[in-house]
Amino acid sequence: MAAADSTSTTLQRRDLCSRGIRLAGKMRSDVVDLLDTYVEQQGLDASASVAAVEGVPVAAVERWDEQTGTQRLLENLAAYRAFRALLAQMLEEQQEQLGEADATLGQALAAVLLQVSAFTYHLEELLRLENRGPPSEEAAVLPVLPPLSLFERKLRGLGVLRELAQWAVRSVRDLRQLAKPGPGSSAAPSPAESP
Repeated sequence: MAAADSTSTTLQRRDLCSRGIRLAGKMRSDVVDLLDTYVEQQGLDASASVAAVEGVPVAAVERWDEQTGTQRLLENLAAYRAFRALLAQMLEEQQEQLGEADATLGQALAAVLLQVSAFTYHLEELLRLENRGPPSEEAAVLPVLPPLSLFERKLRGLGVLRELAQWAVRSVRDLRQLAKPGPGSSAAPSPAESP
């Protein structure tokens, strides 16, 4: 009986990972398109250098291959919860700034926000499957920032979208690692399994 449950859980995890990989790939494609639109609509240079933005999780990680499946899921969940709040803030600011004059950018931001929300839910489902419920939402509270100038908000938005695109790439990589057959998804991968 335990073997059947284990096989069922493994199949469910692989299915959720496979769907998550597709979701993250679509999200990355849409974020890249949104970046192009954002840069053009905001009058920014696509090659503009943006310093690290407070509240924006960084996708790069040291010793990625030593992380457990659960660690990967928890980091992804925390990041996407933060992005959900950041994108909602960007959408609100964009509507205040341009009003209804530029519905295209607002619609694109809203569509990516919806994808981030769906992906967040997907990660929560994976954590439940790992017998580890997702942490409470309180962990995703954004830091209170001093008022930013219009240009600073534009640069922050650029930084958010760039990092979100990087997270989508990392998420695909994390989910592929989690979907690999092994003694357990939460165990650290062996050197042969690391990317």
